[in-house]
Amino acid sequence: MELIAPSVNLQFFIAKRYLLSKKSHNVINIISGISVAGITMGTMALIVVLSVFNGFESLVQGLYNAFDPDFKITIGTGKTFNATDLSKAEILRIPGVVRYSEVVEENALLRYHSKQYLATIKGVSADYASQSGIDTLVVEGHAVLQRDSFNYAIAGYGIAYFLGLDLANPDELLNIYVPDRDSRIGISPEASFASEPVMVSGIFTVQQDFDSKYVIVPLRFARQLIGYTNELTSVEIGLGKGADVTRVQEKLTTLAGSKFIIKNRFQQQEVLYKIMKSEKLAIFLILSFILLIATFNVIGSLSMLILDKKKDIAVLRSLGAGDRLIRRIFITEGMLITFSGALSGLALGFLVCWIQQRFGLIKLQTGAGSFVVDAYPVKLLITDFLLVFVTVSTIGMAAAWFPVRRISRRFLDQRL
Repeated sequence: MELIAPSVNLQFFIAKRYLLSKKSHNVINIISGISVAGITMGTMALIVVLSVFNGFESLVQGLYNAFDPDFKITIGTGKTFNATDLSKAEILRIPGVVRYSEVVEENALLRYHSKQYLATIKGVSADYASQSGIDTLVVEGHAVLQRDSFNYAIAGYGIAYFLGLDLANPDELLNIYVPDRDSRIGISPEASFASEPVMVSGIFTVQQDFDSKYVIVPLRFARQLIGYTNELTSVEIGLGKGADVTRVQEKLTTLAGSKFIIKNRFQQQEVLYKIMKSEKLAIFLILSFILLIATFNVIGSLSMLILDKKKDIAVLRSLGAGDRLIRRIFITEGMLITFSGALSGLALGFLVCWIQQRFGLIKLQTGAGSFVVDAYPVKLLITDFLLVFVTVSTIGMAAAWFPVRRISRRFLDQRL
């Protein structure tokens, strides 16, 4: 008969005394300290690494979102569609939609002086620069696309660097060549291309993929150059603050019909975001495995503690403590070690991330100016803290249960 009832307060009190009191063998104290330290460092590493991944993910999303629209509508089959195939008025009446931009994109050859470069021209409406926010990304010149009858271009920084564009010399124009849709292949290759000169008004920089790919031109210029009349390659939709993205996408799908493809920002860069999430998951699993190895110290600490407390076990048995209570004492001891390390690791991880956020102590490089940020970006998420705490607690519970179930059986089943 068990005279001492298995009380949570009793098992916690005894486990806490075992954890904090001096053992008969000093090595047990050392192993317990190493266990707490190992879990602390593993937990801190998880928080720091996940926060850095969050920082890079937010940075990349910010860079791409500065250029990618909230929604992009393209034709499912073929390359172009007629502008009248979509109802601009009905789309603008959808709650949350504030921008409707018609777009024509085409691969082109750029020539400036003696230099040539393959790029993509993006023909947009005159108000695109201000409505899309591309005007805030212009680092040289002005975000002007058309003024009266004059057309202008805004080039990516990578293109401008390769061609050596000089905005201070307005007499030098950028020549744009595209395949002539009406011409036949002849002796002269240039006869197969349609070309138009345009003055570069500004240079933008967003992200290397965009900076080295796009030249933004007026929609009327692109249509005239390519030979389009009312054709479009895509329509870009911009949303206001607080708009319901899911609901807007459902409305757009209903209005556009099955022959159009509507992609949100995540779907426009789906491969990139999936790779980032896969990398974050892989790092989390690797660090969790390292943390699992670190918790082996908990197994050793509890094993030696059980051996050290044989006399205490005998006393508790003589007072009427049952096997269940004695096992719970040592499991609680293991959980105290785990929780101490986990909470310390979470606190240290938060402190390290906060210091990096505030002061940017760890730099990405020794040089300056070749990347969009100088220091490692960090973003703290409460979900990461909860996930790490649950993971560490689960590993700690397993590590505590193993020695108690295996080793204590030798003593609990004996009459000491």
